[in-house]
Amino acid sequence: MKRKITLVMVFACLVANAQNITDVLRYSTENIQGTARFQGLSGAFGALGGDLSALNVNPAGSAVFNNGQFSVSASNYYRDNRAKYFNSTSFSDANSLDINQLGVVFVFDNTSPNADWKKVSLALNYDVVQNYDDNIAISGTSNQGIDNYFLNFAQGVPFGPLLIQNGEFIEEAYLDIGSSLGFVDQQAFLGYYGGVIDPVDPDDNDNTSYISNAQYSTVNQQYFKSTSGYNSKFTVNMATQYQDNLYMGASLNFHSVSYNQLTTLRETGYDSDSEIQFTTFDNLLRTEGTGFSLTLGGIAKLNDNLRIGGSYQSPTWYRLTDDTAQRINSDLADADIGFINFNIVNLFERYNIKTPAKVTGSMAIIFGKNGLLSLDYGYQDMSQAELRPTNDPAFQSENAFIANELGGVSTLRLGGEYRLDQVSLRAGYRYEQSPYKNGFTVGDLNGYSAGIGYNFGGSRLDLAYNKSEQDMDQQLYSTGLVTPASINNRNTNITLGYTLNF
Repeated sequence: MKRKITLVMVFACLVANAQNITDVLRYSTENIQGTARFQGLSGAFGALGGDLSALNVNPAGSAVFNNGQFSVSASNYYRDNRAKYFNSTSFSDANSLDINQLGVVFVFDNTSPNADWKKVSLALNYDVVQNYDDNIAISGTSNQGIDNYFLNFAQGVPFGPLLIQNGEFIEEAYLDIGSSLGFVDQQAFLGYYGGVIDPVDPDDNDNTSYISNAQYSTVNQQYFKSTSGYNSKFTVNMATQYQDNLYMGASLNFHSVSYNQLTTLRETGYDSDSEIQFTTFDNLLRTEGTGFSLTLGGIAKLNDNLRIGGSYQSPTWYRLTDDTAQRINSDLADADIGFINFNIVNLFERYNIKTPAKVTGSMAIIFGKNGLLSLDYGYQDMSQAELRPTNDPAFQSENAFIANELGGVSTLRLGGEYRLDQVSLRAGYRYEQSPYKNGFTVGDLNGYSAGIGYNFGGSRLDLAYNKSEQDMDQQLYSTGLVTPASINNRNTNITLGYTLNF
């Protein structure tokens, strides 16, 4: 009965932090989908306004509205990945459908004809900043086995504290070690009882050297990573128009984060005389949290045809909580190792991520009622991203690594629209520089878009297609398996939106 209660109810608070640069990049990158019109122009709305998703670029944009408006958009997300790993290429994809935007704006005109302040607008908008639904399959014949992962953690860890005490269940020991000694010792424990590694001297409790039980020159690895969840943004916006040519606005942005990641590895192909002939190792991560940021911006009409805009987005402060679960098996695994599974949960202490501030400059050319061209340029210094509390020794070293590895990110968005009576034709291009100084751990992103809209007078129906492509290198694990898979990731979104004027 005790074991059943342990499986369901035990939680541990790990002393060592496992958060790293990957987590920082996950929440620092915004890939706002937005309304179908917004997507059709690749998000180049900084000097245009007049669209609810444009508030994510420049909060002054809500003052451009001449009347109240409600809009809702739904997207089909399709991702396909090609992974090259040693001698093999693997393909995988993911498909999902979701409401990605919902918002409303209210416009209050100043009835005084001589007033300088012409109107005030209030807007509420929900946008999906990132959709995390994705699948990545990696397979190949590698000269680096999972034993290296456990050896890298175990070397230097005393053997005695890893031993199970009399009357203690294996899952209790796993959680106790995580709680009292930390993540590193916990992985050493898992490698030992999983049969992958052994101490050089098992009779010495002070032993700190370990060897692998796997013999191989190469191994066959099948790795699968499945992610799901979202980072959403709820915006509360206020903007105003001064005289005829100046718009100013501010937004409060409230984020909600839900992220799930499952990785599975099956490793075979050891030498015929190896004590181990197979190893499986699975990890589950769940992250939940909230975030907050502030955005300020302005738009100026220089003449009837030319507009310029500028905006500042403050750092986003996230408060996040992780929990992890693991399971391992092999030919030499302890008979009770199966009780360490996804019902045994490690709960990490709450931590914070501060993403860098971003500035955007914009310009738009308006061709009367016939169409427009719009350009946005944004800059964000990713080396300023931080894990917090910054006085945590583990976070101090990781923040130094982030500052050394990451650099400035320039983004460019170009969009155009051409109107034929009630029909609007749209197209756009998007470029985002790699956040890494080396330019290839995560490569540059390039994207294209097209869209069409039909105006019914009091309402509008819009359809958009956009596609982006990015290359990246991905290590299977944070240590031990140093050769990354080269992944080509292509995202395709089709969005349908409805807008109602009131």
